[in-house]
Amino acid sequence: MTSEHSASTSQHRFKPLHARLGGIAYGGDYNPEQWPREVWNDDVRLMKEAGVNLVTLAVFSWSRLETADGVYDFGWLDDIMDLLHANGIGVDLATPDAVPPAWLIAQHPDILPVLADGSTFGFGSRQHFDVSHPAYREKSLAMAEKMGERYAGHPGLCMWHVNNEYGPVSYGPHADRAFRTWLQEKYCNLEDLNRAWSTDVWGQVYSDWSQVNAPAQPRTWSNPSRRLDYHRFTSDSMLAHFKAERDILRRHTPDLPIVTNFMRFYKNNDYWAWAAEEDAAALDIYPDPREEDAHVAAALNFDLMRSLRRGQPWLVMEQATGAVSQWSVNVSKLPGKMRLGSYQAIAQGADSILFFQWRQAKGGTERFHSGMVNHAGPNTRVFREVCELGRELKGLAAITGTRATAKVALVFDWDCWWALELGNSPRSDLSYPQEVLRLYRPFFDANIPVDFVDTKADLSQYSLVVLPATYLLTDRAAQNVEDYVAGGGRLVVSYLSGIVDQDNTIRLGGYPGALRNVLGAWSEEMHPLAGEGEAVKLTTADGGTASADYWTEHLHTTTAEVVASYASGRLAGMPAVTRNTFGRGTATYLSARVDDAFLEELLSAERAAAGIRPELDVPLGVQVRRRTGNGRSFLFVLNHNDAPASVNVGSGGTDGITGARVTGTVELAANGVLVLQETSTDNETLTTGR
Repeated sequence: MTSEHSASTSQHRFKPLHARLGGIAYGGDYNPEQWPREVWNDDVRLMKEAGVNLVTLAVFSWSRLETADGVYDFGWLDDIMDLLHANGIGVDLATPDAVPPAWLIAQHPDILPVLADGSTFGFGSRQHFDVSHPAYREKSLAMAEKMGERYAGHPGLCMWHVNNEYGPVSYGPHADRAFRTWLQEKYCNLEDLNRAWSTDVWGQVYSDWSQVNAPAQPRTWSNPSRRLDYHRFTSDSMLAHFKAERDILRRHTPDLPIVTNFMRFYKNNDYWAWAAEEDAAALDIYPDPREEDAHVAAALNFDLMRSLRRGQPWLVMEQATGAVSQWSVNVSKLPGKMRLGSYQAIAQGADSILFFQWRQAKGGTERFHSGMVNHAGPNTRVFREVCELGRELKGLAAITGTRATAKVALVFDWDCWWALELGNSPRSDLSYPQEVLRLYRPFFDANIPVDFVDTKADLSQYSLVVLPATYLLTDRAAQNVEDYVAGGGRLVVSYLSGIVDQDNTIRLGGYPGALRNVLGAWSEEMHPLAGEGEAVKLTTADGGTASADYWTEHLHTTTAEVVASYASGRLAGMPAVTRNTFGRGTATYLSARVDDAFLEELLSAERAAAGIRPELDVPLGVQVRRRTGNGRSFLFVLNHNDAPASVNVGSGGTDGITGARVTGTVELAANGVLVLQETSTDNETLTTGR
């Protein structure tokens, strides 16, 4: 968890940044080394036209900054830094160690990661390194030192960007050695490791530390506790490298923010641990334009980023203006969607809108990934939209530093994710992010803000807490949940929660082992529904009907009341959904994957009982969020529908984009945006939202 001191210090670093930029950071990745120098002046002219105030430099530039071992060439970077600063554009300067150069790989070919099957990751992409390799670490830290020394006093430097999208996992000899060291620090002795990993199963007992190695691909299946620890080790070892670079840069520039960029639903790194070591969470977000509800998964990721540092504003580090080359069908965003997605991020706590990238590449893998300036040049719809958004954001500077709050918390925990998706479980096809998204969506649709928390978080500030498939719970985390409910909290728990302890060992005595007491119910057997489209009927206590698919359990109650029972199938007559009074609170258990309508009804009743209501009554597909702070309140109303929507904003306020007064019923255009700076005045002229 981020300490108050750390959070305060980070905010202290960002306040002067936003003051210097004039408000919300706007711009993106710039790769001038890919273009002739005569293009640079044109780029800077267009950046000013677009309202760009921050660009990210040098992300993929190691081979141009260190042309041979120990031979550095910063001249071109000096020139572009000077040019940008002279034109009032700040720089987010990256350390380029996401792309070790060819000469370094030729010297140390074993820097390349070894995959689980024993094959080697080849040169020619990016993230082609084993973070445990001593030469890689030495050379990348030397680059950070050189850059810190050279640019600490540069007036254009605003922020540091360490590496890029950390993520490669290696199973090679360097990772082996580092894993053993990590395990020795965690367990101290082999007896405790053997116990934690249940190595008597299949005769895997270790008698010497030299026998322990990375869990490369075995003949059939691999020890799940060993693999869980390898996930933890991988995240920790990459984080240790980030911290080493951060500490070098911090020594040279103690007052500048330092971040790296996270990714949407990214499994390899525990972002709770990472965010605590950074000055802000920063996200690369690329929703697939083909998905009609892609904005819902985006919203989840936005709320997660806001939550990682306990409500502190976060950064959109990368998004696309149009097409995204990673998708199998490279569909461009429709007009207005880029603007709408940008405001959605701001509504949910972002203080920056940055893109990958400024100028669309003409060669290389990402040549069909859109830019702020695309192949056709600036006389395009996309660049006109970029310029319009840049102009609008200049008038919304007062939003920076404000926060969004929530009374609902959903647990999202990397230990749970890793443990749940290791296979050899009753449903090896289960996706943890999709389970979380399914329980998030009813709150999104109802315009109920949500915080995300890990299993160690203080829950006392929330009126309702939801545990979606929270498979792994430590004893302390389970006690934390009990204390929350006993103190008057409302809890909703879905199937596959509380099943294993911190070692990925089953909790005995019936499922969900860690939560039996607070739920007042236990399952003797899991019954996943295997057939395609297989479903069972449910009957509710008030005489209603519902259905369930995918997952069911043979559930017994001890102190809980039955909310719904199975009405068909092998479990007919048994409880399916229960609610238990525990202390001064209640705990509801979903032993089945109930249908969407019943899930929405149940969660709606829970939030109503907790006194949680939306800001406005709006049509489905219209998102409402509020940010407050610095004596101001901003209400965002975003229409994700492709048709207009009528919204009553009551006493309203001042449109932050147009400056007009807005009250009463507003006709919000398809994909339209309304940003209201709220006031107490309620008797002025009605205005139509854009």
